[in-house]
Amino acid sequence: MNQANQQSIYSQIDEVKNAVSDVLSYAKSLGATSAEAAMSSTSGLSVSTRMGEVDTIEFNQDGSLGVSVYVGNHKGSASTADLSPKALRSVVEKAVDIAKFTSDDPCNGVADKQLLEMSPPDLDLYHPWSLTPDAAISLCQEAENTALDADPRIINSDGASISSHEGLRVYGNSHGLIAGFPRTRHSFSTMVIGKEDEQMQRDSAFAVSRLSTELKSAKDLGIEAASATLAKLGSRKLSTRKTPVIFRADIASGLFGHLVSAIGGGALYRKSSFLLDSLGTQVFNPCVSIEERPHMLQALASSPFDSEGVKTADRTIIDSGELQTYLLTSYSARKMNMVSTGHAGGIHNWLVNPTEGDLDALLRKMGTGLLVTELMGQGVNTVTGDYSRGAAGFWVENGQIQFPVSEITIAGNLKDMFLGVEGLGADIEKRGAIQTGSVLINNMQIAGN
Repeated sequence: MNQANQQSIYSQIDEVKNAVSDVLSYAKSLGATSAEAAMSSTSGLSVSTRMGEVDTIEFNQDGSLGVSVYVGNHKGSASTADLSPKALRSVVEKAVDIAKFTSDDPCNGVADKQLLEMSPPDLDLYHPWSLTPDAAISLCQEAENTALDADPRIINSDGASISSHEGLRVYGNSHGLIAGFPRTRHSFSTMVIGKEDEQMQRDSAFAVSRLSTELKSAKDLGIEAASATLAKLGSRKLSTRKTPVIFRADIASGLFGHLVSAIGGGALYRKSSFLLDSLGTQVFNPCVSIEERPHMLQALASSPFDSEGVKTADRTIIDSGELQTYLLTSYSARKMNMVSTGHAGGIHNWLVNPTEGDLDALLRKMGTGLLVTELMGQGVNTVTGDYSRGAAGFWVENGQIQFPVSEITIAGNLKDMFLGVEGLGADIEKRGAIQTGSVLINNMQIAGN
């Protein structure tokens, strides 16, 4: 990062901090007993190609401010994309007016002062990329061409896309906190179509990172997309059966995403979770442990504070299968007579501890069963835990992949699935908020022929 870029982004953050301060002061002058405001902005370039031709080139620059005011226990919220001084004053006035008509709720209010992050650490999240449209087009074309040239069975492309964005986030509230930080996000992907006999399949490859230097090369991305597509050709259905199942690392994070939903304060105080009253109880097989690490440098889900300004901290989520914490905002914590855990806005780098070697080691441990590499549909009920998804992947015997599988459904209940986890791979997927390897579950229902 050059010095000019760094000076520019921190100058912008200072300007936004001043605007947030003005908003909070104005809210107080209109009778708000407390208030909070958050402003974010993002700018960047997105380019996509298809079969070598430019599909889209987009430059975008977006910004918005949201403000919540509290008049006693009455809350009013409003937002604006117009960041002029006049518009900011107007949005505060609207929020105060709205508060006059909302119900009195003693759980309303900004986060408790003692929980706030008044001196946020620098987590090294800002790494801008001087990507030009011409360079972006060339990278997309190279990724597509590499995939198309990999094998005669790769007959078409669904396109390649690349994006580079930088932005900032500033949060402030009436306890005197005004803090902000810059961040970047870069991504690169391509998808191709293969054909063998009368069967056609498609698959993709993608990369995402805070740093452009951490993205896969166009050549590697193209080869990966082609290989994934070719592996699916000749897929078969399975007969209906019960069998062990491995969720490959890139989709296994979705399993733990259902845990996030089930232990979130909103679901719990509404009593709409299959993990009600589960704190301190065994919800996973004892082989499962999950840690949260919000301050990992350069990581995609790192943040010094949550969307309410509450300090984020290292936390054990699951310890040898036992649930150690709920995920609470200030509001849900008050509803449950507990304390905010700093999870307003989401989770921060969950690390699922591996118990085995790589995916091959997990396949050998399973012996015979299904390796799932793709899920379709939304058949998950986090109130009951019932789970049913369309799936595709590979049939495995004696620890070796035998043939690709498609047009099947896998089903179970998340409570049983969590307790049935028998192994966690060391093939860690790092492209999201949940970093996990592949997951072996001892038994699931397969619906096929």
